[in-house]
Amino acid sequence: MRIAVGSDHAGFVLKSELVVFLEAAGHAVLDKGTRLKERCDYPDYAAAVCAAVVSDEADWGLLVCGTGVGMAMCANKVAGVRAAVVSDAFSARATRLHNDANVLCLGERVVGGGLAVQILTAWLDAEFEGGRHQARINKMMALEA
Repeated sequence: MRIAVGSDHAGFVLKSELVVFLEAAGHAVLDKGTRLKERCDYPDYAAAVCAAVVSDEADWGLLVCGTGVGMAMCANKVAGVRAAVVSDAFSARATRLHNDANVLCLGERVVGGGLAVQILTAWLDAEFEGGRHQARINKMMALEA
């Protein structure tokens, strides 16, 4: 899979760890920044990752900031994005199964590296169930209009 990743300074360390994990698992990683631990603005990186997802440059997006919340709020402003911030594997899986999330947001200050790998794995391994959930996704996406 092609996964676009991005973080601000508060998520840089965790993003870097997850890039290593993703590459070792055979995924193509498109790192949209930041590439430094210096203070920067998370909306810039959320926009870059989400643009890659909605343009089909990437299959999925992964965003990391201090809590994941700021990234999720920004990501969900981009038409076509369904971003979820989670801190457990069950919720990560459910966001794919029921909500067809295409961007995962994590908080470096909330989850450690080991848990982040479990969350990311659960999210990537799950597939949208469709069916009754598709009608809800259609209603959700209609809110953009």
